[in-house]
Order: sequence, then structure tokens, then C-alpha cells
Amino acid sequence: MRNYRSTPVYAVLTALLVFAIGPLVVLVFNALKTRREAATDAIGPPSSVRLQNFVDAFDQGNLGQTMLNSALITAGTVIGVCVIAGLAAYALTRLEIRGGGAVTAYLLVATAIPAQLFLVPLFFLWTNLGLYDSRFGLVVIYWALYSPLATLLLRSYFVGLPRDFEDAARIDGAGELRVLRDVVLPLARPGLTTVALVVGLFAWNEFFFAITFLQDDTKMPVVTSYLAFTQSFTRDWTLTSAAALIIVLPVLVLFIGLQRKFIDGLTASGLKG
Repeated sequence: MRNYRSTPVYAVLTALLVFAIGPLVVLVFNALKTRREAATDAIGPPSSVRLQNFVDAFDQGNLGQTMLNSALITAGTVIGVCVIAGLAAYALTRLEIRGGGAVTAYLLVATAIPAQLFLVPLFFLWTNLGLYDSRFGLVVIYWALYSPLATLLLRSYFVGLPRDFEDAARIDGAGELRVLRDVVLPLARPGLTTVALVVGLFAWNEFFFAITFLQDDTKMPVVTSYLAFTQSFTRDWTLTSAAALIIVLPVLVLFIGLQRKFIDGLTASGLKG
């Protein structure tokens, strides 16, 4: 009777699994097909494996250069956001600043406002400041885009941290920056890991601002490589699928390696504060 009652649950879980894994399986199938086979059968498995698609996609999309650019942009974004969000979250949870509640509400609203609304004034501002067509200029934009969400996540995590060690450090004469560096940040490592992974994933996959604020082909991030597989009215889906697998591989490996810390940090930040 118990197994019978569990059947609908397993059926729903199986449907969700197919819904989640199905597109990835189709992506792998198309990456291994010829163009003719992908055009005639876009869902089924390939009749023969064509690994040359990965080589062609890597060369035609210039993935070596674009992945290096994305790595630099993502690293700069993660480091900057972690510093900005860490300092802001510490100030909101430990320094008891006046108007901290209003700042938190502002950050919450900022995460809901579409950043595309500020595209035109931001474009002219970046042009006047000499930051247009600059990877650093794009990184600064990402700092502004992702710092509010990262601050809210870290604030939720900081609220749940015990203050005994911080009070002991202050009694010993440590200043606030030293307390943050030597006490709070080591305890908040799972939360920082969560923020770094989430922000890194956003920066790695971001396309709109990258294609808008970068012009030089040697500075383009990896997501813009998909444009290399588009012709006038057609797209080579075999090379697109192969490039997608190459692009997602570093993120997948990184997530699997830090999966436990990511889940611990995300759970803690969601349940506390």
C-alpha cells in the first residue's frame, strides 16, 4: 500500500527529471550529428558520432580567446562583488548604521528593477569616461548589477553568525576591519562561496551588456561566440550545440567541485535572517 501511494510522487519526480535533463541530452545529440542529420531529426540520437564538430566550433567561434576573456571578466566581477557585498553586509548587520533598514529595502528594490532601463544614459556616461569597449568598464557594470543581490545573500548569512568571537576580538583591541577579516570572513566562507558561484555564473552567461559595451572582437566574452555560427537566415545547430557544451563545461566542473559548500551556504542564507 505504501509503494502504491508513492507512485504519483515518483511519476512527478520522473517527469521533472525528464524536463530538466531532456534539453541537455538533445544538446549532446545535436553536437554529435552532421548538419543534414540535425536538420532532419533534431531530437533523436545521432546515427554516427561526429567529434569534429567540437574542433570546428572551437576554431570557428574563437573559443580560446573568448573563454579567456570571460575568465578575466568573471574573475574581476566575482572579486569586486565579494568585496563590495562583504563590506556592505557587514555594515548592515554589525555596525548598526542609521537607516540600515531603508538601505536593505533599497537593495531589495534594486534587484527587481530591470537594468536595461539605464542602458542609454549608461552608454553615454561610459563613452565620456573612456570605459566603453573596455573589459574593466564591463566589470564595473557587473559590480553594480550583482552587488545588491550578493549583499542581501551575505546579510542573511551574517545575521546567523555568532557574535561571541567578534566580541572577544574587540575586547583584545581589534578594529572593525580586522574583525571582519580575521573573524567574520572565515566563518562566512560558505556564504561567500555561494555568492561567488552565483555571481560567476551570471557574469559568465551575461550577453546583453557584453555585446553592447564591447566592440573589439579580441575582448568579447564567450557567450558572443554563438554569433559566429549564424549566417544570413540560418544557423549551424551542430556547431552551436558543440560550442554550448564546451562553454558550459568549466561552469559544470566548478559547480560539482564546490557543490556541497554551495548548498550549505545557500541553505544557511535562505533560512536565517
